Amino acid sequence: MIEALRRVATLVAKELAVVMRDPKSRFVVLGPPIIQFFIFGYAATFDVTSVRYAVLDESRTPASRALLARFAGSDHFEHVKTLEAPQEIARPLDTQRVRMVIHVPADFAERLHGPRPAPVQVLFDGRNSNVASVARGYAGSIVAGFNARRAVTGEAAVRAAGPRLVERAWFNENLTSRWSIVSPLGGVISMVVVTLLAALSVARERELGTFDQLLVAPFRPAEILVGKAAPGVLFGLADALLLSAGAVHWFEVPFRGTIPALVAALGAFVVAVVGIGLLISSLSTTMQQGLLGSFAFVMPAVILGGFTTPIENMPEWLQAGTLVNPLRYVVEALRAVFLKGEGIAGIAEHLWPMLAIAAVTLPAAAWMFRHRAG
Repeated sequence: MIEALRRVATLVAKELAVVMRDPKSRFVVLGPPIIQFFIFGYAATFDVTSVRYAVLDESRTPASRALLARFAGSDHFEHVKTLEAPQEIARPLDTQRVRMVIHVPADFAERLHGPRPAPVQVLFDGRNSNVASVARGYAGSIVAGFNARRAVTGEAAVRAAGPRLVERAWFNENLTSRWSIVSPLGGVISMVVVTLLAALSVARERELGTFDQLLVAPFRPAEILVGKAAPGVLFGLADALLLSAGAVHWFEVPFRGTIPALVAALGAFVVAVVGIGLLISSLSTTMQQGLLGSFAFVMPAVILGGFTTPIENMPEWLQAGTLVNPLRYVVEALRAVFLKGEGIAGIAEHLWPMLAIAAVTLPAAAWMFRHRAG
């Protein structure tokens, strides 16, 4: 019994020594968990704060200003724009500069002191149904507090009904959370597959001892790069398109955009992810390192991609870090294509950052192939 315990202890010590002697293994084992701990602690929250909103106050009376002051004084909302006409409502919502628009009609004060309800229209961006639903609840609470205050101070007549919210969600009328979750799911899942395929490609060659043979073969580095990247791009794009079709035909998510826009968004995203995966693989000497490196990238990318947690809820320094995350752009692009009906021109602002990421990571991976071999 004692001899058996001694052999087990020796084996455990040997495995620990193997990990601790390799600087890369030490970092993979210790670094990503610590980094992910802090990232998830800051980013993984479903609380909604500082919802950006615009105001169209056609009443311009003390009553309307008193109501709007309650929104401005709330930690849940952030007033970023004042509109002058109803024609200006659409653009800030379309461009996602704001998540909500409050429209106070011209007869608000007159209705407020009469027997009829005084409607206040609130428009929400339904592409992120979680934010829209929570913001709607906050808005309702603020209006209810306004009515209660008027009743206590005696400002309201006995027959007065007070303000009444008239709500409307754009792009996702019923605020169906499945629409906002399933529409970008093809990009999220394909990222896992593509990252694993690309991250293991070069590492597998190194572990099997065939990578040096590949380098001395009559191939240019660019040809090797294309040969390694092509399978990941093809498999990833096929998976993403299949899942997008499933979103429409199985989950009944509306598809209002164009097929070329969908293919362009997914194609640019897959190429960017392949570049990141090959860069991970070029830095790995074993398949285990490539596997752990891919997971170290995937988990933070999902949390920081705006898939479940709004990016604007994160600290500003963490929002800056999401600019190099390709998932951030494909989530917005796919939601715009599915729910908003955008074409290629409408998602161009999301395409070029993904292509820029690919333009950096792919050449870096090609350089690392030759540099690490040397």
